[in-house]
Amino acid sequence: MTNSPRFEEQEPLTDEQIEELKTTLLTRRHKIIRAEEDSLEHERETSEDRHPDELDLATAEWDRTVGQRMRGRDTALLKKIDKALALITEGTYGECDSCGNYIGYKRLSARPEATLCIECKEEQERVEKNYQKASRIDNPFPFK
Repeated sequence: MTNSPRFEEQEPLTDEQIEELKTTLLTRRHKIIRAEEDSLEHERETSEDRHPDELDLATAEWDRTVGQRMRGRDTALLKKIDKALALITEGTYGECDSCGNYIGYKRLSARPEATLCIECKEEQERVEKNYQKASRIDNPFPFK
């Protein structure tokens, strides 16, 4: 494999790097779980509130909807974090799910739950972008 100045996926992670990333993953996991617990507690407390007018009721409903959406995102991130922690246990953490190359430390430092190297992630994003463009051309009106 040749060293490309753009990508750093050629080197496996050291044990120290893996431990550092594991600590980061566990910290993020703990923060998400704590935030979900706090959010549910807040929702329980506010669900019993009486709303004197329609505007207050609409605001409360909007807050509940946004909270549920955020919890959904957090749940998805939590699954990715748990997968990364399982990969650490298996000894395959830092390997790209698509091509098998190493995911660089720099990328994993920014996104420790990443499962694709930069090249494969960029390719995935290109495919998604082209698919979205094709979908708009085939169906310019979303409610047809």
